Amino acid sequence: MSSIPEFSELLADTTKSAVHLELRDAYFTNPRFEAWQDGQRVDWDDRASWWRPFHQDIADAVARGVTVRRARIVSEPVTDYIAWEHYQTRANVEAGEQVRWLPRHRAWDLLLPGTDLWIFDGRLMRVHHFSGDGEWISKELCDGPAVVDQHAAAFERVWERATPHDRYDVK
Repeated sequence: MSSIPEFSELLADTTKSAVHLELRDAYFTNPRFEAWQDGQRVDWDDRASWWRPFHQDIADAVARGVTVRRARIVSEPVTDYIAWEHYQTRANVEAGEQVRWLPRHRAWDLLLPGTDLWIFDGRLMRVHHFSGDGEWISKELCDGPAVVDQHAAAFERVWERATPHDRYDVK
């Protein structure tokens, strides 16, 4: 496909479910991660300081009846980046996402996709490609039913085994 819609457009067209599988222990750095490393913490009482358009997109989808789930497969002990993601996942949860964590050592017997992805309504998959150091490279869409079904099944196996966010300790 020559033109890939933005995430917000894909989510706006979703009517039932959006699932996100994350497989990396670190992604490209960003100012919020760097601030967290420097000891800065979110003022959760000041929603305007942390609520982003992404969170609003999720909240709007959930309000329309879309179930949004995110599963993260992580190495333990977790990287600083994953510890930060765990900390800031409160924003995802407040937006209405359900989030679970699966330690990589508990996923060894699962057949998993090679990269991060979103699946919308079980019919359209957005695949994310990263470099070895976590820099964003590209994205692509796949709507082949057999491929999307395989990836959706992989997500469900991860989801069943993973620990809900509020019960996962990053140690």
